[in-house]
This record gives sequence, structure tokens and C-alpha cells, in this order.
Amino acid sequence: MFENYAYWISTALLSLLYLVSAHLYLTKRDHVKQAQVALGYSANHLVPFMICVKIMAPVAILTRMSVPLSDLAYAGIFYHLILSGMAHLGVRNPKAAAPAILGLVLLATSFVTQNAACQVPSPYAPSLAQPIHQSLN
Repeated sequence: MFENYAYWISTALLSLLYLVSAHLYLTKRDHVKQAQVALGYSANHLVPFMICVKIMAPVAILTRMSVPLSDLAYAGIFYHLILSGMAHLGVRNPKAAAPAILGLVLLATSFVTQNAACQVPSPYAPSLAQPIHQSLN
């Protein structure tokens, strides 16, 4: 029961983080482009792509129309959050990396608990029913 709540709370908060970020990208394009350029990225090509990703990834996880697509969305979010956090740390702005760190915690919680909450299990998510050391044998 705890895993079910943990999944839905972490997944809802992660989705909210991404959808709010997409909204920010849509409504404050100039500010976002300036911030991307300050991080060393070509904002003209990156911003429209990131808007699509920030909308489609949570939709893929929440709807779970396809388990492989959902797993791919988890992987994409993982790499995005790692790269985002590293970009902010690379320009010596650790406070700006806080949303990426929070996102990684939410992502890990959502991914690990997804099989307890969803009818179709992911083959890549660990089963919380058995201890980890038993699954290694």
C-alpha cells in the first residue's frame, strides 16, 4: 500500500515539475533562451525540442499506454535531469541544480515503485516484493 502511494505522489510531483517547466518554456521564451545561452547551449534549436519532451515524457509515464515507451520516458528524464544538473554545476550555480536533484529523487521513487502501482509491470523496475539480494542470485 505504501508503494502505491509513493508511486502516485512521486509521479504526480515529477509530472508537475516537468509540465510547469514546459509552461515556463512556452510563456517566457526569451528568458529561457538567455538562460540556455548562458549555459552554453544553442537555444534556438533546444527550446522547442525541450518543450515537446517536457510534455510527452510525463504523458507517456502517466498514461502508460506502452510499458516500453514509459520505460524510455523514464530513461530520457533521467538523462535530462543528470545533464541539467551538471550544466548548472558546470557554470558554478549549484542553487539552479536543485530542481534537477529534486527531480532525480522523484524519478527514482516513481521508477522503483511503479510495479506495485501499475497493472502491467516493467521488466526493468525492481520488484519490491522480494529483497534485492535474492534477485541477484
